[in-house]
Amino acid sequence: MSLFAQVYRRAGRRFAPWKNGGGETAEILCVPEGAGFDAFDWRISTAKVAQSGPFSSFPGVQRNLTVIEGGPMVLGFPDGTQQELGPLDPPFAFSGEVACDCELLGPELLDLNVMVRAPYRTGVFRGAPRAGSGNGVTALVFALADLPEIGLERHDVAVLREDAEFTILAPHAAQLITVEVSAG
Repeated sequence: MSLFAQVYRRAGRRFAPWKNGGGETAEILCVPEGAGFDAFDWRISTAKVAQSGPFSSFPGVQRNLTVIEGGPMVLGFPDGTQQELGPLDPPFAFSGEVACDCELLGPELLDLNVMVRAPYRTGVFRGAPRAGSGNGVTALVFALADLPEIGLERHDVAVLREDAEFTILAPHAAQLITVEVSAG
C-alpha cells in the first residue's frame, strides 16, 4: 500500500506570471481546483524570484513562504520589520494583505508558497509529518531531493493517506517540508 493518496509531480508543472506580473509561479495544488487567485480556499505553489520588487497582494489570505533553493532574500514590510529567508531557514508566515517588498541578496531563488483563506489554517515545517490526512486535516509532503525509497522525486508533492505508516518517512525528515491544512 502506498503512503500517498495522490502525488503531484514536478515534471507536469508550468510556470505562469505572478498576480502582479513581477515573477513566475507554478501551481501545485489549488482548492477548489481551477480557482483563480481571488477565489481559492487554499493553494500550494512554487515561485521563481529572479529580481527584487513587490510581492503580489492577497487580501484575506495567510501566506507561508519557504525558500527551497537559491537566494537569500529579505522581505520588508510597511512597519519597518524585515525577515531574511534562505534555503536553510524555517518557513515564514505573514499576511497576504500587508504590502511586502523583496530584496534578492543572491542568485535567483525558488520558494514554496502555501496560501490559505479563512476559515482554513495551515502549519508548514521542515521535517517528517506527525499524522496523515484525516479528521479535517490534509497532510502533504514536499520533497527537497530525490527520495526513491518512498517514490518521490525532487520537488514532488504528495498528499498523505490517513492510514500511512509515518515511521517510514522519519529517515527522510531532513529532505521533507510538511504542510498541514485544516478548516478552521
